[in-house]
Amino acid sequence: MRRIGAAAALGITVGGLLAGCTAAGAAVPAQSAAPAGPAKDGTYSATGDYDTPGGPESVHVTLSVASGIVRSVQVTGSGGTPNAQHYEAAFESGIAGVVVGKKLAGLTVGAVSGSSLTGAGFDAALNAIRSEAAK
Repeated sequence: MRRIGAAAALGITVGGLLAGCTAAGAAVPAQSAAPAGPAKDGTYSATGDYDTPGGPESVHVTLSVASGIVRSVQVTGSGGTPNAQHYEAAFESGIAGVVVGKKLAGLTVGAVSGSSLTGAGFDAALNAIRSEAAK
């Protein structure tokens, strides 16, 4: 019983710290990865890395943004293996239908055209683009 109680107390303490509470229990505003300002119109590029069973890969993303909306997208994968080339090509062929016309703020993608890992690299590039577009 004591072990369960101690573990539960520890879980509450750790959970409180992770939730951004001070030692006195007062709430602290959560830090946000989102840029402070709206996206400026323009064309932005970034490269995002991601892991695959065959090793690390990356995708280079170029987005055009107008009024905070993605107007066009181009993705080029690094394709270090035939398998990566296959999935990156599938991702590249379907990504415009997923992101064009969407708000850049908060945009993330998952699996696109059967490619489930490439989206992680795309999202990493999006984070860099959002930061640049907010400057």
